[in-house]
Amino acid sequence: MQADARQEKSESAGLALSPVAAIPPFFFIGALLCIVGFTMYFAGILFAVVRVLLALKEPARHWNELLVWYSGAPVTFGLGLVALDLALMFPRKRRQSRVRVLDPIGSRTVVVALTAYNDELSIAQAVADFRGHPLVERVIVVDNNSKDKTSAYALAAGATVVLETQPGYGRCVYRCYQEALAQSDAELIVLCEGDMTFRARDLEKFLAYADHADIVNGTRIVEQLRDYSTQLSTFMYYGNFFVGKLLELKHLGRGTFTDVGTTYKLVRRQSLERLLRVLDPAVNLEFNAHFLDIALAHGERIVECPITFHPRVGVSKGGNVNNGRALMVGLRMMRGLCFGWR
Repeated sequence: MQADARQEKSESAGLALSPVAAIPPFFFIGALLCIVGFTMYFAGILFAVVRVLLALKEPARHWNELLVWYSGAPVTFGLGLVALDLALMFPRKRRQSRVRVLDPIGSRTVVVALTAYNDELSIAQAVADFRGHPLVERVIVVDNNSKDKTSAYALAAGATVVLETQPGYGRCVYRCYQEALAQSDAELIVLCEGDMTFRARDLEKFLAYADHADIVNGTRIVEQLRDYSTQLSTFMYYGNFFVGKLLELKHLGRGTFTDVGTTYKLVRRQSLERLLRVLDPAVNLEFNAHFLDIALAHGERIVECPITFHPRVGVSKGGNVNNGRALMVGLRMMRGLCFGWR
């Protein structure tokens, strides 16, 4: 049902799914079945410990045996799907993902769009940082209903400021892309945040990969490039990596993905024009995972780029506020990858 709904939406927008996306993701489904099976097995072991400690008799023992015994069914079936995908479909996916030839990049200058929400402590520094880079043509700040002086400070620092009145991170990012596309000189568009967690000096890294991709997505997974005192806890770090691997399994053969939550990325104009027709701005804090999933499903070529990650200036308002909130965002990302983005 998810594939049919996505196909219908794509066709109504004039954008078809890629041939690769039309192939059933048997590896992804098989991996999920294996996870279900192992979860059942370990739940059975935990249940057995509790049953022994509480001296529970029948029917608890019978239920315990059934849980452990039938945990093998999804694992066996899942491994079969994984083997089928690797043997028959994986080579085809890898070939088809490289069929489209990327257009050469003309101008290597970029338009930077920054999301902002109550970032008065950092936005002026962020704007100045990007405006001072020789490859940046202009900086746009989209203020998502800030209650402080974010807009005033961004304007004073030299940015073009736009107010997005509909709340939500997805709405803010979507407006960033719309405003960047409205600039006639924006062949390459960079999305970032206005909280100083990312810096302009990483733009050269993005441009080094731009000839090989429609989208260059920053990854914070390289330990040597991540400041120890960032808001990204160990739980968030490995949770984000896990969701990245789910994305990779879903689109096996399309690339290597380790970070689905980063807000720092470069997109070609032609790619963004195609994607804006099928992206859902109502998706909130999990929008970056939604963006990557939809882009891969529609044949966009994505390459990861290691970037530096700095401590936030000000207070976090997104999914990194605490581990509990990050868990909820991660679960919504996994739900979106498995069952569709609603």
